[in-house]
Parts: sequence; structure tokens; C-alpha cells
Amino acid sequence: HPMEVAAIAASLTDDPEVIAASLLHDVMEDCSVTREELSRQFGQRVAELVAYESQMQSGDPCETWEARKRQTVERIARGERDMQIIALGDKLSNMRAIARDYARDGEALFFRFHQHDKRRHAWYYRSCAALLQERFGDTEVWHELHEWIEYVFAGIPREDDEAKDNEACAG
Repeated sequence: HPMEVAAIAASLTDDPEVIAASLLHDVMEDCSVTREELSRQFGQRVAELVAYESQMQSGDPCETWEARKRQTVERIARGERDMQIIALGDKLSNMRAIARDYARDGEALFFRFHQHDKRRHAWYYRSCAALLQERFGDTEVWHELHEWIEYVFAGIPREDDEAKDNEACAG
């Protein structure tokens, strides 16, 4: 996943710090690496970009899913171009994996996630794609993201995206 996100970023920029941050985008949340450690090893800008993309978890992931995803959507909305490049790479890489597994496993795929409600995932990915469209809507990678979202969430009407239903996050 990190290599794929970096490759997607490299298709949109030749900035080595953005590409490095794309490669490292999950280390704070997945490996307990601190922003200070990243700054010492890779520079302040790379650390800032990684911190922007990180979703730090506290508490039960099922209970915090909605809040974390809303924070991500808000970060994308106010993010600068370089930050949005990393977000686009991450979301596209995730959607490629989701689409691949959805083709094989169907609806059962969503029971692997903390949030089991497919409608909430539809809301999240559609919201991210909509915010990224202004800057990247003319790029191949944004169109691919949009296509995978439409494939996986085709049966979910857009008006259902905002429907609140956190019951699916049990267990």
C-alpha cells in the first residue's frame, strides 16, 4: 500500500518530499512513529505532510470511526495541493483493494471493517472524491478513484450517503 500511494503521488508531482511523505503516510498511526522522529529523519515538511494524513486512534475504533472519517473529510477540504495529493493516493489505493476484494467476496467484505455499514463507506469515499475533484478531476487517477467508488457503491443512492446508521459498527 505505501509503495502504491507513493507511485500515485509520483504521477501527480515530482516533488521528492511529497513522494516521501506519501510513502510514509501511515507510519504515525500504524507504527507509533512520532512527528518529531519523522522531522529528524526526513525534515519538517515531510513530517508535516505525514501528520496531515494520519488518523490517530484513541478508544474503540468502532465508536470512533465516524469522528475519524469526518476529521479526514474536513482535512481534505482545507488541505493544500500537496496534502491532497497524498490523500488522493491513499484513497485510490484503498479503493483499488476494496474493489478487488468486493469482486471476490461481495457484501461480506464490509464485515472485515470496524464500520460494517456499506452506506457509511459510500458517504466517506464519495465525500473525499468530491473534495478532490476540483483540483484533480481532470487527472486519470481521480477518474480511476471515481470509477472504483461507483463500482463498489453502485447500489447506494447518494441520498443515503448522509443517513446516520452506526448500528453496523457492533462487534
